[in-house]
Amino acid sequence: MLNIKNWSRRQINNPVRIAIPIMTHPGIGMIGKKVIDAVRDGIVHAEAIKRLNEIYPSAATTVIMDLTIEAEAFGCQIEFQENDMPHILGRLVTNPGEIDRLEVPPLSAGRMMQYLKANQLCVDNTPGKPVLGGVIGPFSLAGRLFGISEMMTECYMEPEAIGCLLDKCTRFILKYCLELKKCGCSGVLIAEPAAGLLSNDDCQTFSSHYVKRIVDAVQDDYFMVVLHNCGNSGHCTQAMVSTGADAYHFGNAIDMTDALNQCPGDKLVMGNVDPAGILKMSTAKEVKEFTARLLERTSGYDNFVLSTGCDLPPNVPSENIAAFFEALTDFNNDIKLRKTDSSKLPDLIIAQ
Repeated sequence: MLNIKNWSRRQINNPVRIAIPIMTHPGIGMIGKKVIDAVRDGIVHAEAIKRLNEIYPSAATTVIMDLTIEAEAFGCQIEFQENDMPHILGRLVTNPGEIDRLEVPPLSAGRMMQYLKANQLCVDNTPGKPVLGGVIGPFSLAGRLFGISEMMTECYMEPEAIGCLLDKCTRFILKYCLELKKCGCSGVLIAEPAAGLLSNDDCQTFSSHYVKRIVDAVQDDYFMVVLHNCGNSGHCTQAMVSTGADAYHFGNAIDMTDALNQCPGDKLVMGNVDPAGILKMSTAKEVKEFTARLLERTSGYDNFVLSTGCDLPPNVPSENIAAFFEALTDFNNDIKLRKTDSSKLPDLIIAQ
């Protein structure tokens, strides 16, 4: 079993940068399948990820970011589309009474077992490489069950009811994380984008407090929590850090150097190439230039991990993904060249 804490320390102590983009969609097309196939069938999901691992030098394996599976397990109606992610239809609970009667579902509900199968197969297919499972965060899940606009109001109008809902969401997510740990995953990425709508204090109260419960229960030398909040523009980074997660993942709404300055130097900090605006919509040349600039701007931070700002959408050009990794290779080659040149410096001084 991989000691993920030691693995993380090695990355921080190594001047060479690594990349962990969140991407599954490109692999789905590579194996001749559609999005609907991957989100319903764990074998298809894992095969898509396996193909990506054969082509791209990602330092860790990530699964698709599907923010509907936990809500579906609770009972939400889901709409499936052939080549887009599933969508939630309507609200599951609308008042404190319904929240009180809401039951925490078993892991056999909905498509949960297919996602656990995908994670297990990823672990089997990539021995020695960290596999990061994916779950939704408590506040984001509660917002999908209750309605995010309604959540923003009821946090102040009915805080006890919302606290009850968040507790139930947390208990289910924790149960899921523990099962991912049993599968052999080296960690989990908790996607909590809706918490970016909150102030730092409210993020602390309605998100980080509950995320910390999960962190405290599952994180150890062999399992890390990566907290993702692509809604954070810099206003709630302190609340994110208060969870004690071993890694933080940021979207393109934030300045990466600002995020790095607010995070501990012994924690991995990941981000934040725009998955749509840059990787999907730009040319390969523009992708490479943007990624190179990001690597240069963050070069003074040993704990930086190059990543996408969120999950790659469908139909990202393969040449753009290649350009992303080419920029990383060029950056690392330059580091190695400077290191080689500096190692020769004492000999040159003696010779003079």
